[in-house]
Amino acid sequence: MSDYKLYCFAQSGNAYRAALMLNLIGAKWQPVWVDFFKAGVQRQPEYRTDVNEMGEVPVLVDGEKKMTQSAVILTYLARKTGQYLPKGEDEELEALRWIVFDNQKVNGFLGPYRFLKNFVPTPADPAVMTFMKGRIDNALAIVNKRLEKAPFLLGDRATIADISMCAYLFYPPEEFGFDIAKDHPAIGSWLKRVEALPNWAHPYDIMPGYPFGTQGYRNKKV
Repeated sequence: MSDYKLYCFAQSGNAYRAALMLNLIGAKWQPVWVDFFKAGVQRQPEYRTDVNEMGEVPVLVDGEKKMTQSAVILTYLARKTGQYLPKGEDEELEALRWIVFDNQKVNGFLGPYRFLKNFVPTPADPAVMTFMKGRIDNALAIVNKRLEKAPFLLGDRATIADISMCAYLFYPPEEFGFDIAKDHPAIGSWLKRVEALPNWAHPYDIMPGYPFGTQGYRNKKV
């Protein structure tokens, strides 16, 4: 199997989707730390020219191939390995439906909410946070209802739809100010099933940048 490189940092749920997928498929991969907060590497002309013109993570490098956007990376790895791959057109479209919903409605609001709560120098407008929390609650309720019907989003087995959806949900509750697994029991049970998948790992254990602002990892010496 290929040796991959993944541009990432520990606090990025978008990057965690790709990092988790690499772990789950048993890939050999090397994280490349992007100092997003302090150095702003992603804003540098060199990064946008040589790594990703969009100025984002994750970026997956597989030999001569270089891919960005987590949904593209998940799809590529699933097709290449046959693991966590939706089967047939109907499942592919259903997986895409949940990935888009996740990107727009679930983590599309949850990610910015967490960013504003933890990583900006001045407190966010309370009205903005209240609005975003309402959208988060509505979206998570939809996911919870879905997961009351089946172990995983598409049925009895995990696919890239689950790997995408879980991305921000493994970060500590204190980073959100609410406990998603407790507030949404079916999501909580599903997260335990995802965590039980072979080679699962926490974002702070497989991507550099934790403790915050370092190249460290949660369970390794900095």
